[in-house]
Amino acid sequence: MKACINNQQIRHYNKGVLLEYLYRKKRASKSTLARLAQISIPAVSNILQELEEEGRVVNVPDDRLSRGHSSGAWLIAPEGDWTLCMNITPTSIECQLGNACLSPKGDVEYHAIDAPHPQALLAAIEKCWHQYRKNWPNRKINLALAVHGQVDAGTGVSQTMPQAPWKQPVELKYLLEEKLNVRVMVDNDCVMLALAEKWQNDGQYRDFCVINVDYGIGSSFVINDQVWRGSLYGSGQIGHTIINPDGVACDCGRYGCLETVASLSALKKQARMWLKTRPDLADNPEALTINALIEKWQQGDLRLHAWVEDSANAIGLSLYNFLNTLNINNILLYGRSCGFGEEWLNIIIRQTGFNPFDHRDATRTRATQISFGKLSRAQQLMGIGYLYVEEQLQTIR
Repeated sequence: MKACINNQQIRHYNKGVLLEYLYRKKRASKSTLARLAQISIPAVSNILQELEEEGRVVNVPDDRLSRGHSSGAWLIAPEGDWTLCMNITPTSIECQLGNACLSPKGDVEYHAIDAPHPQALLAAIEKCWHQYRKNWPNRKINLALAVHGQVDAGTGVSQTMPQAPWKQPVELKYLLEEKLNVRVMVDNDCVMLALAEKWQNDGQYRDFCVINVDYGIGSSFVINDQVWRGSLYGSGQIGHTIINPDGVACDCGRYGCLETVASLSALKKQARMWLKTRPDLADNPEALTINALIEKWQQGDLRLHAWVEDSANAIGLSLYNFLNTLNINNILLYGRSCGFGEEWLNIIIRQTGFNPFDHRDATRTRATQISFGKLSRAQQLMGIGYLYVEEQLQTIR
């Protein structure tokens, strides 16, 4: 016999629904919340009153609201904890501070660092946190860290960080919480992008994928509105799908992975190797930068054009297999490779070609949509902070 859902359980669930909309909209009238949640206004009033008594939300006057909204606006209680969102690599830290409802406070900050070992990375993170704590002494500021590579989101351990000179796991959550006496949550940098799209893009689907094509190639899936991590927290490693079994060695230990063909590090390596055979073209091939690669592409360099086209074709082929496997038809591309522009994107789209599950004829819009992500860098960084929001909503629901 199936258990019946009682009114108390429904009310409990609806509390989570209203909180979710307030985190998305930042502020909203009672009637707007009723319309979005499809709950009666009297029921919304009762739930908001309960949330207010719990200290989760507040009601404020709002002159921006139209007539008929005399009850003012509702928003997440501003007295709550703030979150410092960071994107971490061994060479850089990007920061964006968010207040209690995850609205940005200040601008994105970029810090170049030198972390030859885990202790140096931890020290750089602590230094950034202390600076924000100094600027906002009356606020409790928790940490949300987005880290490249495999991350155990449950324990907050960075299992592997491909760009790092070290190979051992790093217990980021435990060590930072012990040192700073604040909460710390850790996840993969592509999960950061997926959460950013999920929470800050009103037009987003319940099923979608973000792909970050940068130094490496990573991805994150959102299925039925939930980030899919896998039991080993390795879901989304599209960069380690095999393109050429006889190809070059990858950092993961296998050969011919997509990253060895289509990532910016692979393109840079290919260009450097060629330049070493042409000393008349470059005094120091090792000094070649990613920005210089993109600039040469934009200038129409034919050799680079061929390399980039090959890389885009490889990404498109991997996406074709991915589309047939998971049937997720909304894909957003992020990362510095997006600097190659529409031509690069169109090569990827052409390679995905025919989707056997899309039965629309050629005159209609394809169900599969592959496009550049449009969120600002501040919004992208803020995505990792929604780990706290999702945790809070899980406890309510």
